[in-house]
Amino acid sequence: MEKGKTIAGFRLHERDTGSADVQVALLTERINHLTEHLQKNIKDHSSRRGLLIMVGQRRRLLDYLHQTDLTRYQTVTKRLKLRH
Repeated sequence: MEKGKTIAGFRLHERDTGSADVQVALLTERINHLTEHLQKNIKDHSSRRGLLIMVGQRRRLLDYLHQTDLTRYQTVTKRLKLRH
């Protein structure tokens, strides 16, 4: 249950499953997994397209966090080791 651990690690309150922090963490987990897959399966273009869509979604969520709450943005990027 990695998804459950990720949600528990990034949630803002007890029943939080959809805040921007949690969504960024879940997307990062999926992006990392898909990146490993694509290194082994170079010709899997449909998965590559899905990866690019997820990266764009994560970028938009991070931009939103940067505009609304800079400290949360910095915390999330530091914990996930993302460039900012």
